[in-house]
Amino acid sequence: MVIQHSDGTQSPVIDTSVHIFFGSNKDLRQNFLREPFASRGFPDYEMNWYGAPGGEYAKGTKGPDRQYPGSDPDLAAQHLFDDRGVDIAILHPMTRGIMPDRHLGTALASAHNEMMVTRWLEHDEHGEKFRGTIRINPDDITGALREIKKYQDHPRVVQIGIPMQSRELYGKPQFWPLWDAAADAGLPVAVHIEGGAGIQFAPTPSGKTRTYEQYLGFMALNYLYHLMNMIAEGVFERTPTLKFVWADGAADLLTPFMWRMDCFGRPHLEQTPWAPKMPSDYLPGHVYFVQGALDGPGDVEFAGEWFGFTGKEDMVMFGSSYPHWQLNEPRVPAAFTTEQRDKLLWRNAAELYGLQSALTSSAVAAQ
Repeated sequence: MVIQHSDGTQSPVIDTSVHIFFGSNKDLRQNFLREPFASRGFPDYEMNWYGAPGGEYAKGTKGPDRQYPGSDPDLAAQHLFDDRGVDIAILHPMTRGIMPDRHLGTALASAHNEMMVTRWLEHDEHGEKFRGTIRINPDDITGALREIKKYQDHPRVVQIGIPMQSRELYGKPQFWPLWDAAADAGLPVAVHIEGGAGIQFAPTPSGKTRTYEQYLGFMALNYLYHLMNMIAEGVFERTPTLKFVWADGAADLLTPFMWRMDCFGRPHLEQTPWAPKMPSDYLPGHVYFVQGALDGPGDVEFAGEWFGFTGKEDMVMFGSSYPHWQLNEPRVPAAFTTEQRDKLLWRNAAELYGLQSALTSSAVAAQ
């Protein structure tokens, strides 16, 4: 299926940010979470200090029996594929944040993976249009490696998901076995702000923000701390096939921060001999972003030029954040070139996730 643009041209669409949930806590506990964890306490999705004032989710996204938004594959397929013209949807299960008990955190991740694979990726009617993100717990390296091994060969699993919130920066050596396993499996690692509360660290280095608007404006920028640390620690030098997807946006802030990192990094490369290149040289082929409704300068004359700075046009992919309230439409600024538009809407994602043949199959099916 393709969408029609205002200039009369058409293009396919890959939605790289579709969030899926259990229908309820009861659904999670009774159908997928096993004892002793099914009886344990953990946060609900809604237990978050920073709830959107108008509601977290778009209207009409609850299931037919009032299940949680984003929990019904048939309804989501209708909204994504029929109503919005999406060809392939990359699913990203939202779990419950970092748990004090690492074993409970891994059990929750495992339950979400089983739910995604059995209900969505292997769905009789829509499964061929879904691709999945398996969730792992970075606090439990052994359990995380077990989940990767379990699902890495599933033909519709295309990436690994971890929370933006972390006890440590992701360039630290304790995480290297995870990144090695991801690279060996050929799976990108996607980092997303986690649902639920869990052990919720302050969204800013100086503490808590007061409002949801402040939280939303700042929280996604935490990717910069992880990315800068990964570059300084030589992660991409050490694991040259590793790919990271910053799935909560803020690519528009990449350019000024990378300029700054290159400026400060140039005279100090002798301090990081394990990462001998300029910091920005580690971006191409390693770093990707999901662009949502709140990112970028908007539909302005310089939007295409800004999109090209720092090579962002080769890194950024469209994501709707379905079923959340800020539901992003597959539209691009008028100043984008046709090539930039196609890279955003489908080409970058198709290359990253190996979906070229799946797009072809989708187009044939639509005819």
